[in-house]
Amino acid sequence: MPLTQIFGNLSLWASFPAFLLYYLLYSSFEMNDPEGFITDAETILTEYDFIVIGAGSAGAVVANRLTEVSNWNVLLLEAGGDEGMITDIPGAVQLLQRTSIDWKYRTVAQTGACLGFNDNKSNWPRGKILGGSSVLNYMLYVRGNKRDYDDWEAKGNTGWSYDDVLPYFIKSEDNRNPYIAANTKYHGTGGYLTVQEPAWTTPLAAAFVEAGVEMGYENNDGNAAKQTGFMLAQATNRRGRRCSTAKAFLRPIRNRQNLHISMHSHVHKIIIDPVTKQATAVRFEKKGQIYQVNAKKEIIVSAGSVNSPQLLMLSGVGPAAHLQSFGIPVIEDLPVGDNLQDHISLGGMVFTVNKPFGSTEARYYTLPALLNYTMNSAGPLASLGGCEGLAWVNTKYADPSGDFPDIEFHFVSGTPASDSGRSIRFNNGVRDDIWEKYYKPVMDKDMWQVIPMLLRPESTGTIRLASSDPYTAPLIDPKYFSKIQDLNVLIEGTKIGLALGKTEAFQKLGSKFYDAIFPGCEQFTPWTDDYWGCFIRHYSQTLYHPAGTCKMGPSTDPTAVVDPQLKVNGIQGLRVVDCSIMPNVVSGNTNAPAIMIGEKASDMIKADWLVTK
Repeated sequence: MPLTQIFGNLSLWASFPAFLLYYLLYSSFEMNDPEGFITDAETILTEYDFIVIGAGSAGAVVANRLTEVSNWNVLLLEAGGDEGMITDIPGAVQLLQRTSIDWKYRTVAQTGACLGFNDNKSNWPRGKILGGSSVLNYMLYVRGNKRDYDDWEAKGNTGWSYDDVLPYFIKSEDNRNPYIAANTKYHGTGGYLTVQEPAWTTPLAAAFVEAGVEMGYENNDGNAAKQTGFMLAQATNRRGRRCSTAKAFLRPIRNRQNLHISMHSHVHKIIIDPVTKQATAVRFEKKGQIYQVNAKKEIIVSAGSVNSPQLLMLSGVGPAAHLQSFGIPVIEDLPVGDNLQDHISLGGMVFTVNKPFGSTEARYYTLPALLNYTMNSAGPLASLGGCEGLAWVNTKYADPSGDFPDIEFHFVSGTPASDSGRSIRFNNGVRDDIWEKYYKPVMDKDMWQVIPMLLRPESTGTIRLASSDPYTAPLIDPKYFSKIQDLNVLIEGTKIGLALGKTEAFQKLGSKFYDAIFPGCEQFTPWTDDYWGCFIRHYSQTLYHPAGTCKMGPSTDPTAVVDPQLKVNGIQGLRVVDCSIMPNVVSGNTNAPAIMIGEKASDMIKADWLVTK
């Protein structure tokens, strides 16, 4: 077996003692494939009942559930390969971006955001691997707010209320925390997806929750009855290792005879009959060979909020004038690629502490830490890349009538300066001059940060083709802060984050806000709203949650791309199943909702074909 299969992309650890890690992993796992690596399909048939495009957070679920029907055969197409051992290590998450398992997307230049980043662009990592972005993410298990789903249904999306979707969250879940799992109204055990708290946190995590209680918030489970409050992070984590959707949903069923998984398969287009508007086949390239495979029943697009709209447009489904500009014949004129929403945040705050509690490179990549992880799946490398706590708080703009907070905090026991400038600064695209002036002076100190994230952005952007070439990255324009209210809410969230650092819980650790003036904001009076607005416009960090680009809606909604059954409007035999169908992005991280969408869509497909066909 090649090293790249065992360890993943060897370049991930180029800056670290890779030889030591490889030796320890080799010795620990003894080449026994403990989770079971997936074998690439040796034979591809000319026809399948279903073809699923994309083996990410939703597509892996769909492939699993459809092949539960033994007389259906399914082809799952994935542009990337299988996971290696390095992607299993939660604490190595920062090293996965900008590698061969990442599509390495960047937005177009932003005019009112990302001003501190190279070319005013935001890096948008997206998983190019079995498991998709569940392999690149920080593993946080968050469902969103009840009102998100009730609002979807209120807009005409029948069957998508919170009461409708909750059983699908529970169905997937195998919660290993006995205190949380005991709440069977909201949590499940025995599902494919392992959910538990990380195997390692710093003492700063407890201080974060204690600080929240001190500020009047509850310490509660944000995935249960009430979202508002503070909590330790729940994660897609299995015994100290990442539980991606490939590991959860594909590896256990890799030997099903009715499932073919074709890796390194780049889809060019969906073949749609221009007269009948029936989706009939998928054309893709694998190892230099072009395949065209027919689908007897349906084609399911689960390529994510960037690639799904790109593929639909390449196939003739999208804004007519835009497609015509590239010479693509228009089969159905739909607003594909509109309604792009993302959770924007302030990612650059720094608080120092006088205790040895920070998640620094010097504590992660040491011989004792590597030994502890390889032998016990414990220690700093079992952490969620430093992300230890979550909270949902209310600014003055939040609806005071109920549990519908407008800011989510990600608490991190480190900052962009905690890793000696090796990864995070480049993952975010921080300009060299800003790094040198603002972050380098505090490099490798014990620090923490709170990342205030805007939950319900009013600003919407677009995905558009840059070319009719399927290998050319699409144009991503989130139009961050095009609606000024987004900035106003985030400023208030930032001020709540500052107040957190002044609580007794943090003061007893000697916590101080790093009060250097952020480069580019010198003209503003420090600590005023104008100053914080400038800081946010400079360090405008995505939290990797694009959504909405193939919007779900009723037949009366002219902005909808798919109906509440996730069928593409005007096209037969074609559905979209991923976060792109969200009418509005949920009030939280999107990996768990993507899995839920995959579960619910699978039942919809089964209901159509097992009952009526």
